[in-house]
Amino acid sequence: MIARPLHGGRLQEAARRYAIDPAAWMDLSTGINPQPWPVPPVPQSVWQRLPEDDDGLEAAASAFYGSEALLPLAGSQAAIQLLPALFPQSRVAILSPTYNEHPHGWMQAGHTVRAVAPAEVESAVDTVDVLLLVQPNNPCGTLFPPAQVMDWQARLAARGGTLIVDEAFIDATPEASIVRHAGRPGLVVLRSLGKFFGLAGARVGFMFAEQSLRDALAMKLGPWPVAGPSRWVAQRALADRDWQAAQRARLAAEGARLEALLRATGWGEVSGCVLFQRVLTKDAAALHDAFCRRGILLRLFDAPAALRFGLPADEGEWRRLEQAMDEVAAEGRGAAHGRAGAVPSPRLQP
Repeated sequence: MIARPLHGGRLQEAARRYAIDPAAWMDLSTGINPQPWPVPPVPQSVWQRLPEDDDGLEAAASAFYGSEALLPLAGSQAAIQLLPALFPQSRVAILSPTYNEHPHGWMQAGHTVRAVAPAEVESAVDTVDVLLLVQPNNPCGTLFPPAQVMDWQARLAARGGTLIVDEAFIDATPEASIVRHAGRPGLVVLRSLGKFFGLAGARVGFMFAEQSLRDALAMKLGPWPVAGPSRWVAQRALADRDWQAAQRARLAAEGARLEALLRATGWGEVSGCVLFQRVLTKDAAALHDAFCRRGILLRLFDAPAALRFGLPADEGEWRRLEQAMDEVAAEGRGAAHGRAGAVPSPRLQP
């Protein structure tokens, strides 16, 4: 049995371990927009009826994403878990490191899975049956140009292969998406309302693919895969163009702010997207502990050793993060007393 992967957001576990009340924590571990779409009150009637396919969700999603070749899901996780069973035994290349549910699902289904670094994707395309990319990649932020991705898709499809692209973090940069090409053979695109819209708890996502694959997955999902209230909320969030435009501008600025702060620390190589930044550092575990002792939860990775920082929710949280970074850097200087190359406080950089 392959062990179930771990994820960010395990706040209760951290609260118990560090004896800090859950309400006192700042959770930056998930990469979810900390200013979510403002959900209005859901009418009582929505809770009383079974979900209906003609309630307007599919139309709103098609208009937002630019493709009608869609299937609503209880989050893109539903497709990540079930898709591998719909493919014959395959040679699968997965960009690595990445969201660990992807390799887990394909290995569980008995496929031959190969991890590939960004520089290895080009050569892997002609030797595998399935290529799986996360765009932008989680946790490192790698983002391939759409033209290059579609070239890979064409080469795979010519041999009967499939490209699967998980675009969970792409809503802030929609110009990088290939979802408009969905529906052609050999292309699967996954989208989610959990990250950009900040509605992870609603469990709403979509698979874009040719009709036969959508039908096969729908059979596995059974009736009512998305709850009625979640469909109601998702339809309205997808149609709110003013909120979306404002969020894209805000996230671009705040993503750049977080990146600059982390680069100034000198802790390690920084990369990511507007919703998160990863610091690649051998000191990841010690830094993770130092922030946890201050009630700030980050996502810790061990292969390779790294920390992922999500965005603070408001200016008060930004100040709290900056203060913690100063304190952690000062601890590092104290531990390194007498050694050259101590890391300066990020906000005291010249």
